[in-house]
Amino acid sequence: MAEALLRSRRFLPLFITQGLGAVNDNLFKNALVVLALYRLAHVGPILVALAGGIFILPYALFSSTAGQLADCHEKSRLIVLVKYWELVLAVLAAVGFLTGSFAVLMAVLLGLGVQATFFSPLKYGILPDHLSEAELVAGNGIIEAGTFIGILIGTIAGGALIIMDHGPLVVSAAVILVAVGGIAAAYAIPKAPAAAPSMRPRWNIFGETAGLLGSAAEHPAVWFAILAISWFWAIGAVVLAEFPTIARDALHADGHVVTLMLGVFAVGVGAGSLGVSRLQSGARLSIRYVGYAGIGVSVFTADFAVTALHVRSLPTIGAVLGAVQGWHMLLDLLVLAVFGGMYSVPLDVLLQERAEASHRSRMIAANNVVNAFAGVIGAGMTAGLYAAGLSGALILLLAAAMNLAVAVWIIAQARRVEAIAG
Repeated sequence: MAEALLRSRRFLPLFITQGLGAVNDNLFKNALVVLALYRLAHVGPILVALAGGIFILPYALFSSTAGQLADCHEKSRLIVLVKYWELVLAVLAAVGFLTGSFAVLMAVLLGLGVQATFFSPLKYGILPDHLSEAELVAGNGIIEAGTFIGILIGTIAGGALIIMDHGPLVVSAAVILVAVGGIAAAYAIPKAPAAAPSMRPRWNIFGETAGLLGSAAEHPAVWFAILAISWFWAIGAVVLAEFPTIARDALHADGHVVTLMLGVFAVGVGAGSLGVSRLQSGARLSIRYVGYAGIGVSVFTADFAVTALHVRSLPTIGAVLGAVQGWHMLLDLLVLAVFGGMYSVPLDVLLQERAEASHRSRMIAANNVVNAFAGVIGAGMTAGLYAAGLSGALILLLAAAMNLAVAVWIIAQARRVEAIAG
């Protein structure tokens, strides 16, 4: 089924558009992270932790409007407009890199968060318009895998290009070119009629957001999916913030090792996303997989953290690949990421299937709001724990313990939710 979808015009252009967007977001973000971590000394880890919160804060503020626009307008045209928005931000990013202004770069990061807020209900809302119910698991799995392939490419490119002699110039050119490619792909996405053409967006951000969350909470299966996905965002914000800092402080490593670690993580999530769709062979996936995948995330996160506590120094990629402890940590990252991909895809499908077609984009937007709050809280807690003197490894151990408790709760709730979902 995956091969057929990738040959289909109703899926391939969206896949490419989403993948290139993931490349650009992560090319920019990892270039910024590496630049901050190695130029701003002690402030770097705090800035890295806060960067995740800055990127997802717009989800909390603008998701209600984004969902309404996606439901009441033709989606493919809006996707094109959003991709032009990305091009404007890419030009501003070039200004920030070439002038060395972290203020401009953080403003661009915020702008990319706003752009992603409006793109999310479009890309997930359009999938059920173009795919059958039997194709949704595979479609979501491929989108997730493509996203993390894009993350891998962008992560490696951002970290590798920024440390070149003319790194800021090369990164600037790259983000602009990728944005142009995304626009070209977006023009090929087939049209998707408005789900609620008579609705008119309302611009009372806080009132509409509260109403959106209230509407989502009235549907138990949808609300369960939102809560479980949002926890994944929170724990993900914590885990991803630790990799660069552990590489610097525990391994005494350079920026190439940071890129290697993030790249291995991206490969793992992509593999898990594809793997879980293969398990189901096209039918709607049982969400009982989700809780057990969450346990796997906790086990291998904890093992990674314990290994980091005992490692001495692995300063280069060669040193990491030449040491048993280095391979141990990379394997932990890969496996915990595979479980992460297996966790997220079934929940995305549950949300899409159980939301009413006329409200689907708004339910995805409600998910984004709760995701944003969870991610901001996770990033804020990470920054606070750093300020209190905890090491990255200890923060990961704490996160693994909390995630284990949530995974047990998901297992306990899965049968009831599946009965409700029918």
